[in-house]
Amino acid sequence: MTLPKLIFVIGPAGAGKTTVAKELARRLRIPLFDMDTLLRPAAETIMTLSGRDPNDRDSPVYKQFCRDLGYRITMDAALENLELGIDTLVVGPFTKETENPQWPEQELARIGAAGSQVELKVISVYLQDDEVYRERIRQRASILDVWKLENWDSFRQSLRPRPVRWELPPSALLHLNNSGPWTADKLAKAERFVRGGYETPPRP
Repeated sequence: MTLPKLIFVIGPAGAGKTTVAKELARRLRIPLFDMDTLLRPAAETIMTLSGRDPNDRDSPVYKQFCRDLGYRITMDAALENLELGIDTLVVGPFTKETENPQWPEQELARIGAAGSQVELKVISVYLQDDEVYRERIRQRASILDVWKLENWDSFRQSLRPRPVRWELPPSALLHLNNSGPWTADKLAKAERFVRGGYETPPRP
């Protein structure tokens, strides 16, 4: 019996995780759930009603009222598809979640599943240094990044490498260096990893 796959594409702002996730979803023809996309209408409404900038994604108010809501919306949609036996791809930073070794099991328990009933895969996307992140964020010219660039010394702390503390075999975690242009080789590496034909070295 083939187990449905739950694939996470995680990483800091500017790493290119959305690009990776979209290309992979297109190649594999599986549903994609992007936390930023799913949360955006609710976040804009909540921040406006709070008297704040609807494009704010970095303040304590946003983190208090919107951050966890975004992950709940995203995971509920993903779990619904997974429950139907459909391979599912989720993209987002997942910073707090990856610190909790039990988080994947807790999520799967919401649909009465266990880790043994789902094949979990994680692609952790990163860039080689802070300046590459800064240039990527500047180039995408998003209004959501204004605070990040204006407060770079503070924001750059969020770019530090974060271990994924979930209980995963080495074959279930791929560290993908996305520095430089997106290439067919990078897509092929990610696809082989998801399909199970790639040996995953540790992050350098």
